[in-house]
Amino acid sequence: MRLSLIYGNPHFLIRLLNYILLVVCVLISVAFLTLFERKGLGYIQIRKGPNKVGPLGILQPFADAIKLFTKEGVFPIIRNIIPYYLCPVVSLFLSLGIWSVYVDFFGWSDYPFGALVFLVFIASSVYPITGSGWFSNSKYALLGSLRAVAQTISYEVCLALVIIIVIIRVFAYDFNLIFLWQDSFIIVFMMFPVCLMWLLIMLAETNRTPFDFAEGESELVSGFNIEYGAGGFALIFIAEYSRILFISFVFVLLFFGGSWLFFGIRVALVSFLFIWVRGLLPRFRYDKLMYLAWKRALPIVLNYLLLVFGVVLLF
Repeated sequence: MRLSLIYGNPHFLIRLLNYILLVVCVLISVAFLTLFERKGLGYIQIRKGPNKVGPLGILQPFADAIKLFTKEGVFPIIRNIIPYYLCPVVSLFLSLGIWSVYVDFFGWSDYPFGALVFLVFIASSVYPITGSGWFSNSKYALLGSLRAVAQTISYEVCLALVIIIVIIRVFAYDFNLIFLWQDSFIIVFMMFPVCLMWLLIMLAETNRTPFDFAEGESELVSGFNIEYGAGGFALIFIAEYSRILFISFVFVLLFFGGSWLFFGIRVALVSFLFIWVRGLLPRFRYDKLMYLAWKRALPIVLNYLLLVFGVVLLF
């Protein structure tokens, strides 16, 4: 009876259709983000990038998807078969589920505790990476997954503190209210140090250059995903690029909100930052990465948290 009331509710059906449409748009955006990255890196390195499949290479992502999902997978004999297959699926599920906190124009997907849901999904995304390395029963994959766990957990502490700073300032967990609160004052000027910290954190949290130690091709033979090919490999990287898009989306919500005008362009510019940094900077050393998290970023964020909390209590 209760299920029939839920599924017969037009508002629920509208939200469900809205979410399905959103997931389709995210998958298409991920496809073209990969093309944008390959073309951007090509011009940074003074070459062309993909330009054969379709006009200007625009069909290259779809050709890659068809190739990956139709080719035969080569799987290691010594593996834990069920979790080995499930880890890429769970990773994709978490990276698409996080989009349920998306704030659209009509409020159909609005969450009053969207910031907390975001933290839950981000914290859970480390488990499929761990499992991908552990259940492959490969020493290289295991090393890559252990490095990914240490890196992700270290920078999640700073990420949570940055969001807490914004929550204390706005007195709301709702991304929609955080976004609209910036109508009267652009928060990036007031929280410029925290904005810079977020730029650092989002590169480390998504395992991107110069912090791509979870997939250090030159050091760990591609890291935690070394034993995956074909569809499993594609699912892992769809999840990664979907997470990049959402982190860019949250960055705009937290620091460059106030108006929906040119919102998509702002998200695209932040996403381009990932590509630009990858073409610009070499890979960090791992011990320096951990030193940066615990000895540099965390003290700055903690001090700024105390400052904002004190200002809120006084005024």
